[in-house]
Amino acid sequence: MKKIICSIMLLLVTLAGKAQVANTTELVGSWNGKLDVGGISLTVVLNIEQAEGYVVITMDSPDQGAKGLGTEKEFLSDDSVAIKMDYMEASYRGRLKDGKLDGTFTQRGFSFPLVLSRGTYEHEMRRPQMPQTPYPYETENVTFRNEKDGATLAGTITYPIGYDKTAKRKPMVVLLVSGSGLQNRDEELLGHKPFLVIADYFARHGIATLRYDDRTSGESVGGDAVNATTMDFMRDAVAGIDYLRSLKQFRKVGCLGHSEGGAITFLLASRKKVDFIISMAGPGVKGDTLLAAQSNRIMQLSGMTGSMSTEQYRQSDEIKNLPRGPYGSIWMQWFMDYDPSADIRKSRCPVMAINGDRDCQVISSLNLPAIRQLLPSSKKNLIKEYPSLNHLFQHCTTGLPQEYITIDETISPEVLDDMVEWIKNLR
Repeated sequence: MKKIICSIMLLLVTLAGKAQVANTTELVGSWNGKLDVGGISLTVVLNIEQAEGYVVITMDSPDQGAKGLGTEKEFLSDDSVAIKMDYMEASYRGRLKDGKLDGTFTQRGFSFPLVLSRGTYEHEMRRPQMPQTPYPYETENVTFRNEKDGATLAGTITYPIGYDKTAKRKPMVVLLVSGSGLQNRDEELLGHKPFLVIADYFARHGIATLRYDDRTSGESVGGDAVNATTMDFMRDAVAGIDYLRSLKQFRKVGCLGHSEGGAITFLLASRKKVDFIISMAGPGVKGDTLLAAQSNRIMQLSGMTGSMSTEQYRQSDEIKNLPRGPYGSIWMQWFMDYDPSADIRKSRCPVMAINGDRDCQVISSLNLPAIRQLLPSSKKNLIKEYPSLNHLFQHCTTGLPQEYITIDETISPEVLDDMVEWIKNLR
């Protein structure tokens, strides 16, 4: 899941408004430094800006793609600053010493030294797999409608190289369904565009795709995102499948889903909506079990004790204090209660279920064996764990989410190869 429930640092962030504080200060400008948490180093930027008679203070976490996090001033002078972020249960206090802000970052009872030096922080993101125009294939921007939910989804069909509508043998097509969090059709995250990379690779190997903006995001309009659960997003995917079948341009219609999208693939398969599915880091166990394991693994990798039971997780302040809104309390309650077992058992179409062994969000050693045990036996099924890959299927060191932005690779070439080969073998 992309919505990470974790007890440290900025891994679960809510963008807040900028806090304005009166007067001025000699500290105006940007200050950056490294926060070391259990062997993990994260860049933190404190922005102190003068605007229309006020000082505006925000915080960035570039390694996690978070920018403009609002703060509330507790104290501000020419040599000291103290701010807090109640929505993150965090604070920072620093005093000028030898030209640097020497201070402490505190969150949820944990304190870490944080020294900030004056200056902006620039991180160059290299994304060598990003497709470049002009593409050697055709694309078409389309819309389709989920009538029940009043949602109009906007997306892009990517046709295979050399596609000919008049040809007797039609290509296969795959609907791409993103993970949790309202995302655009490329599943864009921290400069990576996994679905664009997949669509490009599939097109170059004879397979069509349709990827779309999640309801209320990008160019998609309508539909209730505030109260939506995975079932609502599943109906958006059904609308996409129905649309592709209505075109009568494709031989088989399948679905590839990542993370929450992986759960949606099994929901579609159990309802006989698709001809095949690819579940990338999809859940195989009940939601609360998955999320408790996720929280424990991330804490352990961050140098803390991670031994929370499922019930302790459900009763934690992080869950109790989740607000209403997109992927808030309503979504979380549904997901924690959802057990995918019945849907996996009913999935009779060919299934490819894959995960990385360093995925600390959907733990492969917990979820893949469950899928393997529940799934009806078929020679066409493929269940595979990839060494050294994280939740985004990147080669990584620890698998922690803060690595995502620092990794140049968007998705492992081996995974791309395997998906294409598996689809083509379905004939």
